[in-house]
Amino acid sequence: MDHPVSAERIPAPRLPARVPAKTAGQFDVRDDLTCIPQSLVNIYFYGRPHSADRSWVLIDAGLPFSADSIVAAAAQRYGESSRPAAIILTHGHFDHVGGLPALADRWEVPVYAHRLELPYLTGRSSYPPPDPAVGGGIMSFLSRFYPRGPIDLGRRAMVLPSDGTIPGMSGWRWIHTPGHTAGHVSLFRDYDRTLIAGDAFVTTRQESALAALAKWPQVSRPPAYYTSDWSAARRSVAALADLNPEVGATGHGIPMYGEPLRQQLDALVRNWDRVAVPAHGRYVRRPAITGVDGVVSVPPPVFDSQLLILAGLSIAACLGWNMLRRSQGEREVSASR
Repeated sequence: MDHPVSAERIPAPRLPARVPAKTAGQFDVRDDLTCIPQSLVNIYFYGRPHSADRSWVLIDAGLPFSADSIVAAAAQRYGESSRPAAIILTHGHFDHVGGLPALADRWEVPVYAHRLELPYLTGRSSYPPPDPAVGGGIMSFLSRFYPRGPIDLGRRAMVLPSDGTIPGMSGWRWIHTPGHTAGHVSLFRDYDRTLIAGDAFVTTRQESALAALAKWPQVSRPPAYYTSDWSAARRSVAALADLNPEVGATGHGIPMYGEPLRQQLDALVRNWDRVAVPAHGRYVRRPAITGVDGVVSVPPPVFDSQLLILAGLSIAACLGWNMLRRSQGEREVSASR
């Protein structure tokens, strides 16, 4: 990882554990950090509302076709003519870049990401294929149909500064947290231990559409169907747990606070092989290999039991329909005699 964090546990600040206040469909994570839920994914606004300089940053860009709703939410929070100083990406999966490049062109601002994410943001490479065989939920099943990119931001795509600083976010630093993607980053502010984790871990069971929509708060593994290196993912979650965060704001699920967050993070790391790593999957034993130009190689796909179940249900439905039609035909013949 770039910018590794110390394994020594950092004392947590003495702040009360709480749940984020929800106002007009938004979660006020901190007074200068707001979570904007978009059904199955979150984006974040950093910057105090209606401040004198109207300085703010957009973190991730949501689902496809979400640009107009993001602009409307920003106008409500920062004013009609406001625009961010920058857009920061935790990674470039389709549900985190859906508003790009429309937003970058509209606002004429740079988009910052880790150098290993740039191939997927500049048209050079698609992401490794998803793994629909893991997770067991409808979101995993549907992942075979999700866009893999790339998008092309052209000159708007910029590499995050190598010193760990984040443009437009004084006091924050980015931490390389690979596993879900090779160039995934998390953002951390030391003085109040606020963590924006992206999809390094999430606070819902994202493979399940019901859990993802209901947003029951629980620290969980990164979305399994898109995680292409499980060993790296564990190291990243362990590094974030060692930060002893007071707030965990994730790409999916409700932000969590205090001891529940820290205890569940620790439990996820301790029990990783049992509760996080799928028993069977494309990337379980061999990760995807990627580099600065994108995907180098991926392991072959594995047997997907969901497809077998779907095929069985389809055959059963066809047989049932044929039997129904035959029975109806026999009744009609009997009635005509």
